[in-house]
Amino acid sequence: MAGPRIVYLHGFCSSPASWKARLLAEFLAAAGLGDRFFCPMLSHVPRAAIATVEALLDSDEVPTTLVGSSLGGYYAAWLAERRDLQAVLINPAVMAPSLLEGLLGAHVNDYSGCRFEFGAEHGEQLLALDTPLITPSRYLLLVETGDEVLDYRRAVARYAGCRQLVVEGGNHSFARFPDFVPQIIEFCGLQS
Repeated sequence: MAGPRIVYLHGFCSSPASWKARLLAEFLAAAGLGDRFFCPMLSHVPRAAIATVEALLDSDEVPTTLVGSSLGGYYAAWLAERRDLQAVLINPAVMAPSLLEGLLGAHVNDYSGCRFEFGAEHGEQLLALDTPLITPSRYLLLVETGDEVLDYRRAVARYAGCRQLVVEGGNHSFARFPDFVPQIIEFCGLQS
């Protein structure tokens, strides 16, 4: 594979089969760039999710941009700062430990049907991934004001100084995602 790649990090209870991951993969494939897209299945265990992405990043030295949605955005920020990478953050969870405290207990993955328990130890692992300082030049933030899960204003404040696209309306899944795929591709440095 020549040139840069995108590693997409899905959110909580999601998977590589999410509509945003599929759409991005299809867009890149249609542009002849399908080999530049990676979307690993992330464990519900934060430490394991990070290990999966780090193993992928360690597999070669290809320039990589992370694209993270919701909890994947939280992971992407930590990895971007740790690994000196760029990241696109889509309706990111900026306070993941406190947000997911309310989600302790049994869950079913929306795509795989896999059942799992999200426990207090997982919240502690998320807290260990908090990124107190960010480098604004490495991020593109995409938020919709109608996000019913996360308050978009927290992301706007957290990523002050970053390139930001704040879209009126929408929802947590970022309903207008298809409109912004070309800008994401450009930010990631991919051309057909």
